[in-house]
Amino acid sequence: MARLVRWTALTAAAALLTAGCSGGSSGDDRGDGDRSSAGPSAAAPSGVPEALASQALDWGRCKGTADSPAPGDDWQCATLKAPLDWSDPDGETIGLALIRAKATGDDRIGSLLFNFGGPGGSGVSMMPSYADTVSSLHKRYDLVSWDPRGVAASEGVRCRSDEAMADAESVDSTPDTPVEEQAYLKDAADFGKGCQKAAGKLMAHVSTTDTARDMDLMRHVLGDERMHYFGISYGTELGGVYAHLFPEHVGRVILDAVVDPTADTMGHAENQARGFQRALDDYLESTGQEPGQGARKIADLLERLDAEPLPTSSPDRKLTQTLALTGIVLPLYSESGWPSLTSALEAAEQGNGSELLALADGYNERDDSGRYGTTTHSQRLISCLDDKQRPTLDETKKLLPKFEEVSPVFGAFLGWDTAGWCHDWPVAGQHETPEVSAPGADPILVVGNTGDPATPYEGARRMADELGKDVGVVLTWKGEGHGAYGSGSDCVDSAVDTYLLKGTVPEDGKVCS
Repeated sequence: MARLVRWTALTAAAALLTAGCSGGSSGDDRGDGDRSSAGPSAAAPSGVPEALASQALDWGRCKGTADSPAPGDDWQCATLKAPLDWSDPDGETIGLALIRAKATGDDRIGSLLFNFGGPGGSGVSMMPSYADTVSSLHKRYDLVSWDPRGVAASEGVRCRSDEAMADAESVDSTPDTPVEEQAYLKDAADFGKGCQKAAGKLMAHVSTTDTARDMDLMRHVLGDERMHYFGISYGTELGGVYAHLFPEHVGRVILDAVVDPTADTMGHAENQARGFQRALDDYLESTGQEPGQGARKIADLLERLDAEPLPTSSPDRKLTQTLALTGIVLPLYSESGWPSLTSALEAAEQGNGSELLALADGYNERDDSGRYGTTTHSQRLISCLDDKQRPTLDETKKLLPKFEEVSPVFGAFLGWDTAGWCHDWPVAGQHETPEVSAPGADPILVVGNTGDPATPYEGARRMADELGKDVGVVLTWKGEGHGAYGSGSDCVDSAVDTYLLKGTVPEDGKVCS
């Protein structure tokens, strides 16, 4: 079962992009043997044991896997040691996988740390693929990313087998009968039990707050006095939490495709129902269709699939309602994906579900051999530890008409998702909404896209307001897709580059069209 809430296009498409590496190794003689530790000006995090604060990162050549070849020689990998439990920093440690490419110019500013979202996205895999997009920043920054705790090479968790993942695709994510409701909730509870078995004691220590504390240790060990950071999608929430915890260490920070920090579980689901419907309407208008009629046609297709799934080119797989909806979602993350949505919908109307199934597989990180990626496992592990709200079946069912009014296509799925995502989760959530207020921090550039489906534009202004007066500065792009930087707006790219490279903050409320 794929979740839409706080998902990022970059991680959704990770399986289709060139991927990265695992931790560094001092035994690889092709690495440059570079070892780094905190410089004398890098403020040490409070309460961190000396052994961790003074650790030297052993940068070496990145290791590839059968599925993800190692990136080029410009990239190095290392492992950072961090406390398993930040309330007991002298206790057990875990390893966090890092990747970097050193600044190419002479006038180096420092490290620029990237989080590509999810939660659960692998920065180690994604960073090399994103390097061309941020090539203008690479001259003055070391490009750095990492796999957060519980993700991929950093104690990554797999909550169920590939076979169980495939079986779960038959579970109706918009149940219509008591039997389907019970099957839906049982599947959700079984997933949580699988996470508990796989993660063990790590399960209680993968929160966004834990990761923000890891970031400050990372900043110190990398030798940076200030945290220069680029957060995308969920990475904006992480950046806001970091700024709240460590306002005095905030440097030049970009938050792009912004999560609304004032929304709880129900609020996020409603935001996304509205955002995806808005993006779908824009897509339909671009094809000459009236949005209301076009959306109704798609909703009718989904209803037919609920009763009778479509055949596909895979003899043992059919296109279900849930898989079709997932396939519709993926192309909405980028305007460049709209033609593939047109083709897939036309094929489905003609009785062939293969194209929508292929799009769903891309979203779900399922390859041709039936293996699934673990992003959704880590995403669920992290978000269910973060989110305190646990909507009951009755609470969800009462709100379904509102969700369906907001979006006739996505509303029911996202409404039901609030009941199923963390149902019977073994660990209690930590908060209703994240705390991101950062009084005293340097200005943070908050970038919102009016056509963003996954993190609707309204979240940008709310994030800026929550960060505080003279901290949050909003830059608006009147565009389409998830995220603004690198999406085709010279105005946005120039404003972001000028801020990161020169420290010049644009006027709050600047609009790029």
